[in-house]
Amino acid sequence: MLLRGAFRQCISGRHGGAAVRTFASAHREIPALTRDRYPVQRGSFAELNESDVATFRSILGDSTSRVLTAADEVQDYNIDYLRSVRGCGRVVLKPRTTAEVSELLRYCNDRRLAVCPQGGNTGLVGGSVPVFDEVVLSMQLMDKIERIDEYSGIVVCQAGCVLANLEEQVGARGLIMPLDLGAKGSCHIGGNVSTNAGGLRLVRYGNLHGSVLGVEAVTAEGRILDLMSNFKKDNTGYHLKHLFIGSEGTLGVITRLSIFCPTASRSVNVAFIGLRSYDAVKQTFLAAKRGLGEILSSCEMIDAPSLDSCTRFFGLQSPIEKYPFYMLIETSGSDAGHDEEKLSRFLEQSMENGLVEDGTVTNEPTKMKNIWKLRELIADSLLSDGYCFKYDISLPLDQFYDIVLAVRERVGDLAINVTGYGHVGDSNLHLNVSCKRFTPEIYAALEPFVYEYTSKLRGSVSAEHGIGFLKKKYLHYSKQAEPLRLMRQMKQLLDPNGILNPYKVLPPETPVTNH
Repeated sequence: MLLRGAFRQCISGRHGGAAVRTFASAHREIPALTRDRYPVQRGSFAELNESDVATFRSILGDSTSRVLTAADEVQDYNIDYLRSVRGCGRVVLKPRTTAEVSELLRYCNDRRLAVCPQGGNTGLVGGSVPVFDEVVLSMQLMDKIERIDEYSGIVVCQAGCVLANLEEQVGARGLIMPLDLGAKGSCHIGGNVSTNAGGLRLVRYGNLHGSVLGVEAVTAEGRILDLMSNFKKDNTGYHLKHLFIGSEGTLGVITRLSIFCPTASRSVNVAFIGLRSYDAVKQTFLAAKRGLGEILSSCEMIDAPSLDSCTRFFGLQSPIEKYPFYMLIETSGSDAGHDEEKLSRFLEQSMENGLVEDGTVTNEPTKMKNIWKLRELIADSLLSDGYCFKYDISLPLDQFYDIVLAVRERVGDLAINVTGYGHVGDSNLHLNVSCKRFTPEIYAALEPFVYEYTSKLRGSVSAEHGIGFLKKKYLHYSKQAEPLRLMRQMKQLLDPNGILNPYKVLPPETPVTNH
């Protein structure tokens, strides 16, 4: 029976917010050095010396808190959130202003010192930490919100603003961030833009190429590019901002940005439903698009192993009985009565048609938040097995879940868990393979198999997490030779010495085979 406005069971948990990500990550073993685990060679960059550190201190005001060199201080900046890669950078720099970023980059470029820009370090493809001994340029202190215009909905801020803080501040003005991520308690908006993060609201608000109105970026040579705009309509020549959205810090460092935030919806409802098959998921999504139309704001799919991992690790309870698949559907509108009626009609019809077996729906804020926990905490729960290979791919909805079954059969007993969940509303699947620890055997079984499978279906090897270090040699599965050549030319133009986030995004001239 479908319950309106109430839970069949209470959902509660031990952890929440940014602390969850820290808890899930910190209790796992330190990974091997990237240079030892993967076949990669250091570029012909200069090596850091004491004179360089002294120069950095003079630029940043001789502050020990803004130039970190102690091994215990820099270690966390060298390890990614997934603990899949580890660099050996020896210094972390923390500028507060765009002028300081410019001066630091100019010096590093002149010295041929490689630089790794870093935001909240929540990336999943090894793009935010050094591969070797790059200088880490942390944006943590560039966290000012400069302006929130509630009339136009435009927010201007520095790149180091934490997404959750932005969400809170714009929410107080009756606005909503067009981006929502499970990592919002620690990720930076600059990093979100640099990776063109998608998230849970993309089906309603689109990707960041549409929401970001302008950026300020600093090139490798220290040139400050003011590409800011305070208008949604600014049709003045080449839109160079798009070069930096999704470039993962390889073309320039984003220091400020302006982003459009829509008016927050007055009426929000969340439904959590159980289904017997993936085909039922697919048909329910189609029914939701047709039946909910303009108020549909999120449509997520979760398979049973994903939900089981989340509820077990975090001590949560599902509001409905066990099913092979679940969907989380959110609506956002301005008329509560109208929206509730549309959602109820859609759910009733879906149950009558045999698509939905059971479910619950609520518009109470705390209960909605608790339902969302069941989706947002899956990624962290899967890390509890020890190590997790995470694949973020776009696939046609007809074959959306087939790859989970194929990988499950392929890896067999090598894996503890093979699960699939994600944004069915925009064809983005998160495929997860958890195991006790990283081994060459399971790595060889998964790669390049996952990317070859995706390519055969004309999917994308990266839906929203970017390419970073871990996917660069697989980019050719989604990009042809000519576009890759043009990307290299852009890199050469904006970063002639190749100091910005080397070893990331761009693959070698000849694709590297897996070892």
